Amino acid sequence: MKKGSEKEVTGKYANVPAYIGLILLACITLAPLLWALSTSLKIPSEVIQFPPTVIPSILDFSNYYKVLFASNFMTYFRNSIVVTGVSLLISTILSMHCAYAVARFDIPHKNALMFGILMTSMIPTVALLIPLYIMAVRLNLYNTRLWLILIYTGWRTPVLTWMMRGFFEQIPKELEEAAMIDGCSKVKAFYTVILPISQTALASSALLTAVYVWNDFLVSFTFVTDEKLKMLSVGLYSYVTQYGIQWGELMAAVCLSIIPIIILFVCLQKRFVAGMAAGAVKG
Repeated sequence: MKKGSEKEVTGKYANVPAYIGLILLACITLAPLLWALSTSLKIPSEVIQFPPTVIPSILDFSNYYKVLFASNFMTYFRNSIVVTGVSLLISTILSMHCAYAVARFDIPHKNALMFGILMTSMIPTVALLIPLYIMAVRLNLYNTRLWLILIYTGWRTPVLTWMMRGFFEQIPKELEEAAMIDGCSKVKAFYTVILPISQTALASSALLTAVYVWNDFLVSFTFVTDEKLKMLSVGLYSYVTQYGIQWGELMAAVCLSIIPIIILFVCLQKRFVAGMAAGAVKG
């Protein structure tokens, strides 16, 4: 065999170890989800059977029926959709304007200001629970979705601002200058030129915010006790009762709860990867 052909063969299989490693990591990551799906489709007696069975002997969808139609799952789901959607929208709008201003305008002590903004996101959540609780009670916002939205928006905006700033700094200023020559103002150039080409940054911000808010437990558990206002992350705990854990229903609820995030990621995955890479270059 010629040396050239040997090099071609070697190059063809050079990435095989990397692919094998990625497949193993994917299997490790998916194993808990597949086990949850399997448990959700088992009859109660098979759930507690030992040794456990990987594939259900009988596909039983009664757990999904109980979760959807005989529990408060849809109420929890609706609350999570509302809080996550509004928090996502407000934090993205605030951060994109703030990031653009920092990236384009000559603001005194800009770097120190941005560092201060970033520091606010480094404060542990537990350290702020008591002050936030006192504020919620005095403002009569305890047990309201509005308070959750305000908290999540306040915590996500600094991080998104830093990420989007790096993206805006990579966009050539000549694009805005050309738009302004054609008669656009600075504001109009931002909305008509910059935002349409910033879909990757916006998609990354939306996905990061959605995952953070959707999965959060501590804040929603602390500031909402009304059963009609609980978010999904807290509502899942209702399947853990004093009489034991309802494993079948709990796993069915878990499988249903991750569907929106999976759909969102599948729809935005290309823009998310591009936006994360762009935002990591500067800032």
